Amino acid sequence: MTRTVVASATKEIIIGFDQPFCVIGERINPTGRKKLAAEMIEGNFETVKADALAQVAAGATMLDVNAGVTAVNPNETEPPLLVKTLEIVQELTNVPLSIDSSVTAAIEAGLEVAKGRPLVNSVTGEEEKLEAILPLIKKYDVPVVAISNDESGISEDPDVRFAVAKKIVERAADFGIPSHDIVVDPLVMPIGAMGTAGQQVFKLLRRLRDELKVNTTCGLSNISFGLPHRHGINAGFIPMVIGAGMTSAIMNPCRPQEMEAVRAANVLNGTDPNCQEWIMTYRDHQPAAASAASSTPADGGASAGGGRRRGGRAARRSAG
Repeated sequence: MTRTVVASATKEIIIGFDQPFCVIGERINPTGRKKLAAEMIEGNFETVKADALAQVAAGATMLDVNAGVTAVNPNETEPPLLVKTLEIVQELTNVPLSIDSSVTAAIEAGLEVAKGRPLVNSVTGEEEKLEAILPLIKKYDVPVVAISNDESGISEDPDVRFAVAKKIVERAADFGIPSHDIVVDPLVMPIGAMGTAGQQVFKLLRRLRDELKVNTTCGLSNISFGLPHRHGINAGFIPMVIGAGMTSAIMNPCRPQEMEAVRAANVLNGTDPNCQEWIMTYRDHQPAAASAASSTPADGGASAGGGRRRGGRAARRSAG
């Protein structure tokens, strides 16, 4: 059974098909968050600290840490900022971290200060990236996210994306990196733009599990990009990708609807033995919507509404 081990200084986590789904908190990332980017540039890490604590409290298994605040001279600006961010998060939490950067120098700087066994996010199938990142993965003995695109870009053909993933696994083996330390990101497309995106990723995940036998991850919210009520789509997507073989995802654990879907999938997938985690989390749960409905009857209360519907059917039967 494929098992990818990640760890902080004091806590070890296993990503695997027989393990609870690994939730990698996405919030410590200034991409698309102008306020957070401005704060980090100024040396203000209060939002970083708040996001780290909130995500762990919400149930994150790991935290993704990104410091890509600017496209201007990232080779100079990003390494020290990523190091500072990692050090702050490590002081606050004990969960393993994902070092997230497209800048090789930043990844190397992060690996030098990261405690335990972090996940590196990421390497692609581009030869330049493989030659730059895989030696670091071998040197520091850490797992890496392998993104299924190469010099030709992101293919809409899932067979091409599988071939890129296979290439990365094989090239990693040339460096002495075992396949259990490769966590493939099959690249989830927006369902609003590509109607077959869900079907594609389910098929691709099964192939990655059965043929390459690798663990997998994704940017979960990509599936709902551009659609209204995105969290409903995300919550529906979660148990389906888990059923197809996905073992982790970079997502927002502070969304209760999505975390509920993760925990339910763990129960149904057999990775929450005796429903223990579910029971501990929800045994005192009071559904807000149900409580509001019962406490603010607009037409005589919930039971009256139900009675009216039943009466309506009975009346129609009598009239017939």
